[in-house]
Amino acid sequence: MGNGSSVPKVTAQDRAVLDLKNQRDKLRRYQKQIQHVLDREQAIAKEALAAGKKDRALTALRRRKYQEGLLSKTDAQLETLQGLVSSIEFSLVQRDVLHGLKLGNHVLSELHRQMKIEDVEKLMSETADGIAYQKEINELLMNEITNEEEDAVQEELARLEREALPQRTQTEGIHLPDVPATEPERQTEDATAASPERVALPA
Repeated sequence: MGNGSSVPKVTAQDRAVLDLKNQRDKLRRYQKQIQHVLDREQAIAKEALAAGKKDRALTALRRRKYQEGLLSKTDAQLETLQGLVSSIEFSLVQRDVLHGLKLGNHVLSELHRQMKIEDVEKLMSETADGIAYQKEINELLMNEITNEEEDAVQEELARLEREALPQRTQTEGIHLPDVPATEPERQTEDATAASPERVALPA
C-alpha cells in the first residue's frame, strides 16, 4: 500500500553507531559486575580479619586490587567508545548541516536567477515615476485651489486623523469638556446693577 516508502533507511553510519553503543552498554554492565566483585572481596577480607585469618584477608585484598585494575581498563575503553560515538554523531550532524547549506544555496541561486537585475531596476523606476507623478498632481491641485480651500482641506485631514486614531481620554475613562469656539461675553458691574431682576426692597 505504499507504506514501505515511509520507513527510514538505515545507513552504514547508523549501524556503526548502534554497534558502538551496544559495546558501550556491555562495558557498563561488565563494570557493574566488577564493582559487585570488589564489594564482595572487601567483605571477605573483613570477615577473615575478624576471624584472625590474615592470609585469607590478604588474598581477598589482592583479588580486589586485580579487579580494580580491570575496572580502570574498562573505564578507558568506555571513554574511547563514548568518544567514537560522539565523533560519529557530530560528523553526521555536520553532514546534515552541510546538506542544508547546499540546499539553501541552491534555492538562493534559483531565486536570483528568476529575479533579474532588469526586473528590479524596472520596478524601482516605476515606483520612482509613480512618486514623481503623485507629487506633480499635488502641485497642480495646490495651484488650482484657493488658500481658504486649502485650509478647509487641512482641517478635513486633521478631522479624519482624529477619527482614525484612538482617543486617549476615552480609553482612560476621562471625558474633558469641549473648548468653546468663542469667548463668552463678560457682564460688567453696571450691567448687573441695572438688571431689572434686582429690585431694592423698602426699608
